[in-house]
Amino acid sequence: MVLVVSNRISVAKGWEENFEKRWKERKWHIAQSPGFIKTEVLRPMKGDHYVVMTYWRSKEDFDKRTESQAFMEAHANTPPKEAFTAPSKLELHEIIAESPTMATST
Repeated sequence: MVLVVSNRISVAKGWEENFEKRWKERKWHIAQSPGFIKTEVLRPMKGDHYVVMTYWRSKEDFDKRTESQAFMEAHANTPPKEAFTAPSKLELHEIIAESPTMATST
């Protein structure tokens, strides 16, 4: 089973550049976490909701990460409240079906 964790983050007008810069300059210590597969940060094409997608081999691996000292340190320096228009929304999903990877043409 692969666990997909989505975090929907409402970024306030004027804070988008700061938000994106923080992600692009991140140290990505999460990559050393057992069970971690990958993270994707999605910019909205319309609206103000960014989505952070994190993929894990299991819910147990994700839970261990969120209880770790490394997690606390990674979330210690958060932007001010005015950078967001609403609380973030965290959702956990299990992949039940997946399309085949598209072949590249040569």
